Amino acid sequence: MKHAIVKQISFILIKKIIFAAIFMIDTNILFEQAVSLLQQLISIQSFSKEEDKTADLIEKFLQERGVTTNRKLNNIWAWNKHFDASKPTILLNSHHDTVKPNSGYTRNPYDAKIEDGKLYGLGSNDAGGCLVSLISVFLYFYEQENLKYNFCLATTAEEEISGVNGLELIIPDLGKLDFGIVGEPTLMQLAIAERGLMVLDCVAHGRAGHAAREEGENAIYKALTDIEWFRTFRFPNESEVFGPIKMSVTIINAGSQHNVVPASCTFTVDVRVTDAYRNEEVLEIIRQHVSCDVTPRSIRLKPSKIDKDHPIVKAGVALGRTTYGSPTTSDQSLLDIPSVKVGPGDSARSHTADEFVYVEEIKEGIELYIKMLESIC
Repeated sequence: MKHAIVKQISFILIKKIIFAAIFMIDTNILFEQAVSLLQQLISIQSFSKEEDKTADLIEKFLQERGVTTNRKLNNIWAWNKHFDASKPTILLNSHHDTVKPNSGYTRNPYDAKIEDGKLYGLGSNDAGGCLVSLISVFLYFYEQENLKYNFCLATTAEEEISGVNGLELIIPDLGKLDFGIVGEPTLMQLAIAERGLMVLDCVAHGRAGHAAREEGENAIYKALTDIEWFRTFRFPNESEVFGPIKMSVTIINAGSQHNVVPASCTFTVDVRVTDAYRNEEVLEIIRQHVSCDVTPRSIRLKPSKIDKDHPIVKAGVALGRTTYGSPTTSDQSLLDIPSVKVGPGDSARSHTADEFVYVEEIKEGIELYIKMLESIC
């Protein structure tokens, strides 16, 4: 009897050792492929709206590994091989567009060299490291059967300009999604909330008149009343993560000459919306309190939040990850599902001269993503 128990325990241990070895080989291979792919991506100019060549590369990379891909403009997406419509689906999303290199670069922004453990190049940190890590994770799960979740990989365009031909364009094609992981550089910590953004163009109306006589109605004075409201108003509901909504008047313009009372005064307000409100609710409250005309440039960049008790957040916390609220905007703002923003790299390096990502960050990113997802899948 004892011999049978020992034999059974030994068999279980051997299975675990074999699985661990396979996992190690797989992640090492995935890591090497990821770094190579990122070097190729860096070498291709891919400014927002000009991502066709990097889309071609990603499409080819996935197809060469047996993945059936879909494409709309410069967005590439795919589902896992054993997709089951009866199961919930996890979105894995990151972007392959970049900003333009700034004047401070001392290196060729398209020369993807590795020096002292750093992979240099435009888009290496934002969000190349995240992108290739999530592609690797998708490939890790692609062939697996009997998972509790499906996977949908979406590598998208125009994130850096919040463009309409990026993730937003293909969301209707992705089907029902239950939650998402958005790849942005967070040092692999968990951004469980993100501020939304509304830019408001405001016009205060007066009546023109001669400045030397008691004529007209000065639009600047009317605007000042509303500007003071924007400066001092505090919304009743506040975010547990971010606190109050922040509104800042950032541009103002009025008048044509010194002796004419201006008939209109225009000003711009930057509104950082928290998860305590929807953008539409904030806009309605503003319009109830000010006399000027208020026109939002867009209400599509929504605040986002995922519950701390969500399985993917708990999985990350169990691996030693911390949670926080992100002040920056990403493709999370276009999603109507719970999502967590997490990825290798450091947000502080984004858009900086001589941008880089540590190659070890990519390896850690792949392994942590896999561990988080394996614990729930």
